[in-house]
Amino acid sequence: MKLGHNTIDHPLILAPMEDVTDRPFRLICKRLGADILVTEFVNSDGLVRNNKKTAQKMFFTDEERPLGIQIYGSNQEAMEGAARMADEMNPDFVDINAGCWVKDVVARGAGAGLLKDIPRMEKIVAGVVKNTTRPVTVKTRLGWDDKSIQIVDVAKMLEHNGVQALTIHCRTRSQGHGGDPDYSWIPLIKEAVQMPVIVNGSLVEPVQIKRVIEESGCDGVMIGRGAIDNPWIFKQTKHYFETGELMPEATVQERIRLCIEHLQLAVEYKGERRGVIEMRKHYTGYLHGIPNVVKFRISLMQYLEMNPLLEQLQLFAEARVLDPAADTTVV
Repeated sequence: MKLGHNTIDHPLILAPMEDVTDRPFRLICKRLGADILVTEFVNSDGLVRNNKKTAQKMFFTDEERPLGIQIYGSNQEAMEGAARMADEMNPDFVDINAGCWVKDVVARGAGAGLLKDIPRMEKIVAGVVKNTTRPVTVKTRLGWDDKSIQIVDVAKMLEHNGVQALTIHCRTRSQGHGGDPDYSWIPLIKEAVQMPVIVNGSLVEPVQIKRVIEESGCDGVMIGRGAIDNPWIFKQTKHYFETGELMPEATVQERIRLCIEHLQLAVEYKGERRGVIEMRKHYTGYLHGIPNVVKFRISLMQYLEMNPLLEQLQLFAEARVLDPAADTTVV
């Protein structure tokens, strides 16, 4: 798959997820094999109003490349301004969010709300393309609901307006994250356009990912929630592609080591108090599948400083060497 100056065969892409794919988590996934990263989605209205917190979502390091900045909104002028501001950050591409299903977003006509007004979607996309020197990509859904799926025509429209790659979450907006994704639309879209088509939606394990690539003919896959509980999914999938064998699941000690690395990155980029507090949402993922871990996970929420947290995590890992199923709360 070619995107701008980057050519990667069937890339594994980390999906943009609000309050999840910040810089520390992106770096973790990159180090575990993610080929392409995308920022959290960035509010175009906030950008053009010079909201500092919104603008910070665009910051990234060279280690994260290739990386795209994803912007969203329903106002054409604001989206064009956001495209210019994103362009100044020198990302590898600019992505338009036309797929977020969350009520507060679609109520403003943004995200998947654009699927209810395709002419407005086209104007916004064309405006973004004209206001950035970077390749423009779009992430969307099959349609608003199962009675209004126009994804093949939407794909043609996007390509006509200069979009260089399309990611499709293979559910409708009305499904949210419920129900099974329908990957059967991907071959039809591939027949209709020349640009790369990327599949998204409940891609959580290597065998399934390989099957979806082979059956759909897609050019790449985007992994979202599957990376939260298992950021090793990128490394595991590449290993399976190369060897045909599955890697062992991460051990408790490997999970804790990666959790510590993530915590240290969070503190480095956000400061100690904020980094420690924002790290709390990741403990469920890192401790997923470990027996008798609920009390320990809850105990981690009390800390506001990094060093005591590091000590507790290390003690927990050492205790589980002695007894992998111990009902241990280290305090």
